[in-house]
Amino acid sequence: MDHTFLRSTLRELRVFLLSTRFWTTFAIVVLLFTVTGPYDTANSMPIATRLGYWLLVQATAWSIAISFSVMAEILLRRQIGSMFWRMMTGSLVAALPIAAFLSLIDFALNSEVLTLVSWLQQIVFTAPLCALFCLLTYMTMHSRIASTSELPAFARNNIDSPTPILARLKPENRGPVLRLTVQDHYTEVVTSRGRELVLLRFADAIRETGAIEGMQLHRSHWVARAHVERLKRDRGKLFVVTRDGTIIPVSRPYAEDARRCFG
Repeated sequence: MDHTFLRSTLRELRVFLLSTRFWTTFAIVVLLFTVTGPYDTANSMPIATRLGYWLLVQATAWSIAISFSVMAEILLRRQIGSMFWRMMTGSLVAALPIAAFLSLIDFALNSEVLTLVSWLQQIVFTAPLCALFCLLTYMTMHSRIASTSELPAFARNNIDSPTPILARLKPENRGPVLRLTVQDHYTEVVTSRGRELVLLRFADAIRETGAIEGMQLHRSHWVARAHVERLKRDRGKLFVVTRDGTIIPVSRPYAEDARRCFG
C-alpha cells in the first residue's frame, strides 16, 4: 500500500472529522429519520430500535461516502482540476457499496433477497444522498483549508507577534520555532513546546517564521540557526545535527551556505 497516500487520506479525514458542522448535521439527520420513520420504519420498529437502525445506516453510509470522497480528492488531482468535482466523483462511486450495504440490511431484517434490480433501485436512492454528503464534506474541507491559508486577523494586527506562524498553532505549542518539515500536503512545525501539523505550503511556512534567523537546508527542511549544533558528513553526504539530536539532510543547492554558516 502507498503509505504516503494512506497518511494523506487519514490526515484529511481527521481534518473533516474534527468539524463541529459534521457532527451537528449528522445528529440532526439521525434524529430526523428516527422521529419521522421513513420507509415504513415508523410502523415496523419501536422508537429505540428505530434510533439504532438509523444510527447504523447513517453512520455506515456517511463513512463510506466521505472516505471515497476524500480518497478521490487525493487520487484524482492530476486528472480533475476542481476539488469539488474530484470529491463528487468519489462520493457518487460510493453509492455502489452503500447500496449493497442497504440491501444487506434489508435482507437481514426482512429476508429480501438482493437482486440486480433491487441493487439498482438502492443506487438511485443513495446517489442523491451521496451528493449531499459530498457537498457537506467539501464545505467543511474548503472552509478549513481557507482558514489555514489565511492568517487570522488578530495575528495580522498584533504587532507583538514577529512570528506569524505561531498564530496557527495551538496555544500549548506556541514557543520558539526550531524547525519546519514537509509532511505530504502539510508542514510540521516543531517548537520548543511541541510539534503540530498545519495545512500550509512549505514556502509560506518559511515566510511566516518572520524575524527568526533560519536556513532552508533541503526542499523539505528548514531549521532555525540557533537550533543547529554542528555539521556532520556521512558517506559524502552533508547533514545538520540539531541541539535535540535530530539529523537533517542538506541537499546540494544549500550545502555551501550550510558550510559557511555552521562549518
